[in-house]
Amino acid sequence: MTRTARLTILLLAVLLLGTAGAAAVLRAAERSGQRDREQAGGPPVRTGTVSLRPPSGGRQLLVRNLAWGPHRDEIAAVPADRPNGPRTVSGVKCLRFHAAAGTGICLQAAHRALQDTYRAVVLDAHLRERHRFPAAGIPTRARVSPSGRLVAWTVFVSGDSYAGTGFSTRTAIVDTRSWAIDDNLESFAVTKDGRPYRASDINIWGVTFADDTRFYATLATGGQTYLVQGNVAARTLTTLHRNVECPSLSPDGTRLAYKKRVPHASPDAPWRLYVLDLRSMKETRTAERRNIDDQALWSGSSTLVYSLPGDYGSDLWTVPADGGGRARRMMVSALAPAYPR
Repeated sequence: MTRTARLTILLLAVLLLGTAGAAAVLRAAERSGQRDREQAGGPPVRTGTVSLRPPSGGRQLLVRNLAWGPHRDEIAAVPADRPNGPRTVSGVKCLRFHAAAGTGICLQAAHRALQDTYRAVVLDAHLRERHRFPAAGIPTRARVSPSGRLVAWTVFVSGDSYAGTGFSTRTAIVDTRSWAIDDNLESFAVTKDGRPYRASDINIWGVTFADDTRFYATLATGGQTYLVQGNVAARTLTTLHRNVECPSLSPDGTRLAYKKRVPHASPDAPWRLYVLDLRSMKETRTAERRNIDDQALWSGSSTLVYSLPGDYGSDLWTVPADGGGRARRMMVSALAPAYPR
């Protein structure tokens, strides 16, 4: 092959790569721009008044609305028995959200020219700001105690996934009566396997409250994860069970839904959804067989709600907690569900 031919082939290759790259950029820009336009065939969305107090005679479901359009990321309300019905959006945008007893916790991003910052905003029953705290990293989990008096959140401060080992978290708990904050639960005294335990690699995430003193969470150390029971007043954490992540306490306080790493799964998709009986410590695998990277929510005493990737971000799915039945998609383009009581 002559030098001229080689140069011609190289030039054509460069042109083809450049054309493909430009097309990819244009497609990404077009898709990004579409997020501000209403999603064709998507769920109906309307503005209105959203409250954390359930309407009289009905139960409501609150979610982060992910449907493309001007109200993407806003907290939206739907009747709990009609999750695919019209969504009433609030104007309040959250990356993560939870609510109970008239108190909400909303984790938000503040977009800056050089780098985004994050904050945790405590909301009243009308979604008005009561107090805000700086958040140290990317929001990932949020919970409110059943009484509404305590709120908790977890953020990533390095790394961006629980699946690998190169991440660090910060979990905080705030008392909404005094605004006192424990901004890093890693400072709590740990008892592991019946003995005091200290280590530099401890990470805590995924709080779920039993009441205004007791909570459960995940503790990671030494390459293992543990279910811990925490005590806010005593500032203690006690390990109860291995291989538990992002626990979620049932309404009656007897069971925990959680994600568990299973053998032979892909390192990028290692978790399946399980339920743990706290009295017997018996584990039940749910009928959901896909990878679950979420803190599931109990919808009543027998059904779990959780997110899976969808066409427009995430969809919400349900599965029975007893291991029977099958998984069903409940709601498209939604994340961070809450059933305020």
